[in-house]
Amino acid sequence: MTFRENTTGTNIILTGFMATGKTTIGKLLAGQLGYEFVDTDDLIEGRYGRTVAEIFQEKGERAFRAMETEVARELGKRGGLVIATGGGLVLNPVNVTALERQGRIFCLVAAPGDILERASRDTVVRPLLQGTNPKERITELMQARKEAYSHFTQVETTGKTPGEVAAMLLSRIFYET
Repeated sequence: MTFRENTTGTNIILTGFMATGKTTIGKLLAGQLGYEFVDTDDLIEGRYGRTVAEIFQEKGERAFRAMETEVARELGKRGGLVIATGGGLVLNPVNVTALERQGRIFCLVAAPGDILERASRDTVVRPLLQGTNPKERITELMQARKEAYSHFTQVETTGKTPGEVAAMLLSRIFYET
């Protein structure tokens, strides 16, 4: 393996479908690297005083996506962050460009059944999974986002602990095989 230097302050951005471990793994990575952790959904909720579900219900998805773009532009100007994005943030190329200015994006992936199981344990309301068949909805959304997610280094989280995934990410960040 050849060491690849991680420029001090280069952001690490975790994206991927909901419930793939972005927040849990992001916090772990930030602690290990001494970086600040930022969850874009939490940042938006704090800024607007509403949950993501409330924003979707009251203002619609389009307004929420505009908020994501504003946040991506701001975070793309900072360094020393581990950023967990909402699952749809990287569907907008403007957001990707903003975040890649100061960081590297990794896409966490998991099997639809695992995503459903993880999401059902959460206390977070998932607006895009409301309906009669959430597993089918997960599969549809994953298929729709497959192309956008494929542009980033894929990191499998199914069957792995957050610590194992963090170790895999650190290896990819600091080493090339």
